[in-house]
Amino acid sequence: MSIKIRNHVYFTSRFYYSLGTVAFLLALGQFGPLFFQFGLISLGLFMMLILLEILLLFSISRSKFAADRKLDERFSNGDDNEVELQISNNYSFPVDVTIIDEIPVQFQERNFQINQKLKSGESIIKRYSLKPVERGEYWFGALNVFYKSPLQLLERRLRFADKTMVKVYPAFKEMRQFEMMAISNRLTDVGIKKIRRIGHQMEFDQIREYTKGDDYRTINWKATARRSTLMVNQYQDEKSQQVISLIDMGRTMKMPFEGMTLLDYAINSSLVLSKIAMLKQDKAGIVTFNNEVRSIVAPQRNSKQMQLIMETLYNQNTMFQEQSIQALYTTVRRNIHQRSLLVLYTNYESLSAAQRQMPMLQKLANDHLVVVVFFENTELSSLTKAKAPDIESIYIKTIAEKFAYDKKRVVKELERHGIHTVLTEPENLTVETLNKYLELKARGYI
Repeated sequence: MSIKIRNHVYFTSRFYYSLGTVAFLLALGQFGPLFFQFGLISLGLFMMLILLEILLLFSISRSKFAADRKLDERFSNGDDNEVELQISNNYSFPVDVTIIDEIPVQFQERNFQINQKLKSGESIIKRYSLKPVERGEYWFGALNVFYKSPLQLLERRLRFADKTMVKVYPAFKEMRQFEMMAISNRLTDVGIKKIRRIGHQMEFDQIREYTKGDDYRTINWKATARRSTLMVNQYQDEKSQQVISLIDMGRTMKMPFEGMTLLDYAINSSLVLSKIAMLKQDKAGIVTFNNEVRSIVAPQRNSKQMQLIMETLYNQNTMFQEQSIQALYTTVRRNIHQRSLLVLYTNYESLSAAQRQMPMLQKLANDHLVVVVFFENTELSSLTKAKAPDIESIYIKTIAEKFAYDKKRVVKELERHGIHTVLTEPENLTVETLNKYLELKARGYI
């Protein structure tokens, strides 16, 4: 229990207990002068303790107690992001500290506080983590520190770390993880399959001397005759191919999964795909759309491209309009002239929904290599695997199996029209999409 005074001073429960004791002793004064004298002495002592408390807490400048909040300029969506609190007690006596950090409202954390006892001259570092599930701007408020002297009659509040805004970007921590795996050639550790190359759909790099294990079919006989030693042609992956993520922001992408929407998973996956494509010397681009095209990042491969993509994606939100493949096709036709790999992130809940978009998807596939990425409904999967103890459960299971079967029919319908597909659970989206990209690149389809 506490009462706020002057916006920064509080009476503690010990203060009220002591005040009640003094009042009781004064009340006993009516039974005799000795009790009254004892009550006055108690009151005087109590007032002296209050004065001493004020001198301890307020006669020394604010610099005697310091606190600060350290955090990154941007958070990674869907990942744990660390916040560091630094507290220093420069008083000549120990203090009891209660730290209340004003966390952004998106986390709905109403009971966050840290209690700590600090010795004289002691500094501590407290860390906690936050896991955002929405992209956008998050505002931290003040860092409130309440501390009491050993007497614990009064409590002082100081406010540190002014209002701070943090941008929550798509999952760049996941992107860095895949980037490091790609650089060290360890993508198989995170589930990426090794794809056997078929043929020689690769660009010529240089002519070099033959070494044991080289393919005999790459021998350059003219260079061998000139140098009087076996020479072979060396090839490398084709470069500067365009990989463009088309992200549907319509109502079907509003569906939640483990705290994040399907759109969040699609954006996180497209970020990783863009980075890996650029490491493979390809160009990466982004198009977002719903009932109309909302943003375009032209495919490039330079040092600023990933930052531009993240700045574009961090505040994209789902809308409740129906997505327009017609508007997407018009934009692609107008802005993308080189044959490219188009990775369309969307979601189909029925075969009829896919069939309505099929004409426009076929037109896209005539000029580009199209991969449609959509999601398995994990709730349906759990229903189809569950036992049906009664008639109602049988009906529910039958309907769930029908919807699950429709998803597989969508895959076959798309592939029948020459459109590649990835049907995956949201949690496996990034790995499955990268596998498809590397497979198409290895087979020379792009």
